[in-house]
Amino acid sequence: MSLIKNKINYILGKSFDFQIGFIICGTQKGGTTALDRYLRLHPEICMANKKEVHFFDGDKYFQKQNPDFSKYHFHFNPKDHHKIIGEATPIYMYWENAIKRIHNYNPNMKLIAVLRNPAARAFSHWNMERDKNRERRTFWDAIKSEENKLLEPGKKQDRTFSYLERGLYSKQIKIIKSYFKNDQILFLQNESLRKNPNQVLSKVSEFLALSSFKKVEHMEIHTRSYPFELSKKEKDFLKLFYNDEIDELETLLKWDLNDWKALNE
Repeated sequence: MSLIKNKINYILGKSFDFQIGFIICGTQKGGTTALDRYLRLHPEICMANKKEVHFFDGDKYFQKQNPDFSKYHFHFNPKDHHKIIGEATPIYMYWENAIKRIHNYNPNMKLIAVLRNPAARAFSHWNMERDKNRERRTFWDAIKSEENKLLEPGKKQDRTFSYLERGLYSKQIKIIKSYFKNDQILFLQNESLRKNPNQVLSKVSEFLALSSFKKVEHMEIHTRSYPFELSKKEKDFLKLFYNDEIDELETLLKWDLNDWKALNE
């Protein structure tokens, strides 16, 4: 049955014969907006009607044993020429139970994660929250406060003030790998997406088993200068905080991350 017929059946209250096939699941402030926009240019990809659907991190949708996936499918409008359907919600990689929920929904799902130097990601995250007037503290006060909270037993996840924790990628990657096979996961470096988007998109099209992307022009999304710079004290703290984490990532992903260790972007 074609995708468009499935859409008609869904509108009439019938069930889909297909599932969402891929998700950009992380990381926040890692370049997911740019990747989402690039993927919307491919004629064989149907993306959600907005970036960040926030379904699998929505605990309210999973209070019952059988979630109502019609609330999820509402965000997709596939056409006959589409070969795969996807979305981008970067909190999924970080949010507890989101990966398990995705696997329960579709064990054949393909996941894409764009990873950025965790120290630079944390600082970018803080600047975003500051711009939105949700953060009044200095970056130093914010990360020192979070460092203390990370040591608390039974600490709950924080959607907003998780500058340090979201950059602890290795734990998140291990959870992903516990549910999905290696050939279902594609990890990308933010730096590569910024500097060589066409090379990265070639990997994505191969991963999703699609025709090659047409050559794209580099996009600068949410790129700006910050009113503050990292102080030496903050840089030293972040280097020490993430040192072991980056070592573990090099082993997990077989990446050379010396630039991350030096806090270069």
